Amino acid sequence: MLMRKLLPLAGSIAVIGANSLALSPIAGTVARSFVGVDAPGVMNAAILYGLATAASALALAPAIDRIGHRTALIHSLVALTAALTLSAFAPNLLVFCLAQALAGLAAGCALPAIYALSALVAEKGRESETLGWVLTGWTVSLVLGVSLSAIVADFAHWRFVFAGLALAAGWLAAKVGRGPDLAFPAPSPVALAGTNSPLTALRVRGVAPALLVVATYMTAFYGLYAYLGLHLTGVLHLSTAAAGLAPAAYGIGFGVAAFADRLLDRYGPNIAAPVAFVGLGLVYCALAAASDHAAVLIFLCLAWGVANHIGLNLIVGRLTALDAGRRGAILGLYSAVTYLAVSAGAFFYRPWFEQFGFAGCALASACCIAPALALSLHGRQKSPSLTRRNGG
Repeated sequence: MLMRKLLPLAGSIAVIGANSLALSPIAGTVARSFVGVDAPGVMNAAILYGLATAASALALAPAIDRIGHRTALIHSLVALTAALTLSAFAPNLLVFCLAQALAGLAAGCALPAIYALSALVAEKGRESETLGWVLTGWTVSLVLGVSLSAIVADFAHWRFVFAGLALAAGWLAAKVGRGPDLAFPAPSPVALAGTNSPLTALRVRGVAPALLVVATYMTAFYGLYAYLGLHLTGVLHLSTAAAGLAPAAYGIGFGVAAFADRLLDRYGPNIAAPVAFVGLGLVYCALAAASDHAAVLIFLCLAWGVANHIGLNLIVGRLTALDAGRRGAILGLYSAVTYLAVSAGAFFYRPWFEQFGFAGCALASACCIAPALALSLHGRQKSPSLTRRNGG
């Protein structure tokens, strides 16, 4: 019964992730369909998508707590279906960019709703395991979504990529909206009576330091990931296909880690978090040391995916446990900070990459894990209730 609830949530993340990640490898193909447009011009759609996602997470996510997480997810998936359909039939780049901005608005509301629902449906003592299975949607988007999008764009047409994603989003909206097995819990009376906003959510104890961790943690990942492909193809001279093994390895590791999430429930975040963040820091150091060896680097991407999955599970789990009545607003802040970190990582790591290469970027990412480690140690000593799921 639980897995029947989790599959639509993981599937929703997979569709959102596939849309956000698929454009980069097919940008050149998309550009050829529009007059006077090049691949960098098409990537403006990705920029608008990220900004719209962050704005939506701030402005719309607090409403999740009032209208209900399930209702918010259904509405978001319907809007995403419309946006992806418009993307598939866009006659020019302007319409395509506007469609992707609409997709960002939908994603900014959908992601907090998904994470909040995973916390609501989780059985007591299995919160980390439940969230972990939902997070595997990112694996599907990385391993299957990006690869299939490139194949479809090459052998058929890029418009079929977005048409397929639109069909998937529409099916998920119907799936979430029907069936007794998908009867998610209703929002709490506190949430229904409240007037949540990003400002009120920021006043919740523990939110501000947790968001600092999100900012540095996500900048560490997206900054390094942004230049992984360029390092493999430009510096190590791998083919595009061979370089594609790195994100595939990362995605597989991210998904395999779901089987270890039950250990987080067994030992608790107080014990698991310091170990996990130290481990992730060591993985970044290993990536730096192996930067000149392509095969080793690709293999380490597998470990990177495992470590990043566990760290992300701990971070999102901490946020969902801070205040159940403001969970949507808090997770909206999380999504906004995450998508701002996407841009910040690419922006700040570029001069670092040009000066110190991939190894320097990996070491910078290792340093960015320090706030997460510090907060986990501080929470363990001072206030265990902030790092236990659901206050338990």
